[in-house]
Amino acid sequence: MDLRGQRVVVIGGTSGIGLAVAEGAAREGAEAVVASRRPESVAAALKRLPDTARGQTLDATDEDAVRGFFAQLSAFDHLVYTAGESLLLEPLAETSPARARRFLDTRLWGAYAAVKYAVGSIRPGGSVVLTTGTAGRRPMPGSSAASALCGAMDALTRALAVELAPVRVNAVSPGVVRTELWRELPEAERERLFRSSAESLPVGRVGEPADVAEAYLYLMRNGYSSGSTVVVDGGGLLV
Repeated sequence: MDLRGQRVVVIGGTSGIGLAVAEGAAREGAEAVVASRRPESVAAALKRLPDTARGQTLDATDEDAVRGFFAQLSAFDHLVYTAGESLLLEPLAETSPARARRFLDTRLWGAYAAVKYAVGSIRPGGSVVLTTGTAGRRPMPGSSAASALCGAMDALTRALAVELAPVRVNAVSPGVVRTELWRELPEAERERLFRSSAESLPVGRVGEPADVAEAYLYLMRNGYSSGSTVVVDGGGLLV
């Protein structure tokens, strides 16, 4: 089973894992619709995608904008949500509650709104694939906001799978992946993180967006999967 002739909407689909998902779906013959906050990112993504792809600027934290975005879309088959700001990794004592809330706004409440306004347009047999992370299962010092987010996304995925059936709802849980989400770390610190992670992982390297995109594609194709979270972390939860 492939995605030929289907329509895949990727919120956060203009860079990193989201763009890799859109590219993978397009290779299988799907029409990709990508959206993100920055117009320049949308334009750059459309240069990499086939001419059949569509792109639109969308602030996922603006409920009215999310409602309007889905209201003007015709029916589609799959919603993928990968939108998110740079990772918030800092000690609790240095993190204000307001900053932590902003971190969750895009990743949690943006996903919540997207599903709410998208589900009525998803065709029979379609699905939603959300994004969580391994911090909920294996927290580290400085990951309180990220761990809270991941725990919430895991629970939200299961709850929506029950509530929205027969629409399937699943999630992907990436480990350390080389994407723009690490951009706020100084380059030298970022590369040290990637090297140390690679040395600790059973696979011997950190992930690339295309590695993780395969899990989203699988969950869209597999009509018997719902309420599941697929971990793609190079074996990180084992070590």
